[in-house]
Amino acid sequence: MRVLLDECLPKKLKGDLLEYHEVFTVPEMSWAGKKNGELLKLAASKFDLFLTADQNLTYQQNLESAQIGVIILVTKNNRLESFQRLMPKVRQLLQQGPVKGIVKVL
Repeated sequence: MRVLLDECLPKKLKGDLLEYHEVFTVPEMSWAGKKNGELLKLAASKFDLFLTADQNLTYQQNLESAQIGVIILVTKNNRLESFQRLMPKVRQLLQQGPVKGIVKVL
C-alpha cells in the first residue's frame, strides 16, 4: 500500500510503516505548503492512504467523496512518542485491507 504522511506528522513515523508499505512524506513529494483540497487531489492520484493529525480536515474538506482513505491520528500532544503509540492500531487497520473513507485512531 502507498501511504502519504502529512507534513504535520513527525517524519520519523515513516519508519513505523516502511516494513510493509511504501511511505512518503508530503515534503518528499515536494507538496509542502499545499492547501488541503489540492493536497488530497494530488495524494489520491498516487497514494492509497493519507495519514494526518489534522482533525480540522473533516470540517474543511468533503472527505467522504475523496478518492483516498484518510486516517486521522488523535493524540494529546504532537510528540513523536504519542504518535508512535498509535502506530500498532494503524498497522492493524492496514493489514485488513484498503482504508475506505475516514478513520480516527485514538
